[in-house]
Amino acid sequence: MALTKHSRITLNDGHKIPVVGLGTYAPQEFPKSLAEEAVKVALEVGYQHIDSAFIYGNEVEVGRAINAKIADGTVKREEVFYTTKPGDNPNPTDESGKVIYHNTDIRDTWKAMEDCIETGLVKSIGVSNFNHKQLELILNMPGLRYKPVCNQVECHLYLDQSKLLEFCKSHDIVLVAYGVLGSTRDVNWIDQTAPILLEDPVLNAIAKKRGRSPAQVAMRHMLQRGIVVLAKSFKPERIKQNLEVFEFELSEEEIKILNGLNQKRRFVDISQWKDHPKFPFHEEY
Repeated sequence: MALTKHSRITLNDGHKIPVVGLGTYAPQEFPKSLAEEAVKVALEVGYQHIDSAFIYGNEVEVGRAINAKIADGTVKREEVFYTTKPGDNPNPTDESGKVIYHNTDIRDTWKAMEDCIETGLVKSIGVSNFNHKQLELILNMPGLRYKPVCNQVECHLYLDQSKLLEFCKSHDIVLVAYGVLGSTRDVNWIDQTAPILLEDPVLNAIAKKRGRSPAQVAMRHMLQRGIVVLAKSFKPERIKQNLEVFEFELSEEEIKILNGLNQKRRFVDISQWKDHPKFPFHEEY
């Protein structure tokens, strides 16, 4: 079935996640109003999946934008798939459609998040930045009530996460990709020596041949691998352009060429926490 901007993947709990979402993170020095206006634009042009987190410090603004677009009839509440990440202290509100748990104390926190479903605070629960062994800790928990519906991880042309994707698919867990367009160097936890993904000559050659932007090709590559894509932009024209990813399809040969760009390289550098007992990236996947 052809992908469209209305395409959704059915999660293991029966809910459905839109295959493209708007990321809303920005460095702390950026005004939070940027996220609010970006969400309004995104909902107006057809996005139905919005991704945020407590640590982003913009949940009030994001929620205000969603409420405004519901109030003016742009979207219905049931159409909006909102993801938040509460971190160490999950305390979601009834505005949250799905909660993703950032990796800290795994099993105890997972039980608390299962309670959030049963009390009606959230609809679905997933994880972020988990390797396969940490996922297994949850999947093998005695008395497990709800499996993670997704694992949100860094994933792009230079870090294809193929083994983690295979593992997640085998357990009916959706892989959600952040960093698909690469990462800017305006925050200190980004590897400042990493190449700029959207300037990759192979990617640009395919984009030029297709009459598409490098960002659209990078996103389309992930979508055709069965991965949910998060794309961050605060520029209205880019937000709209990124949703035009459904207007073309990459050939098998183009997919193969783009697969060859994998370097197993991360943009996100959290090596300062590498001695933490639950540091997730010591494992290959």
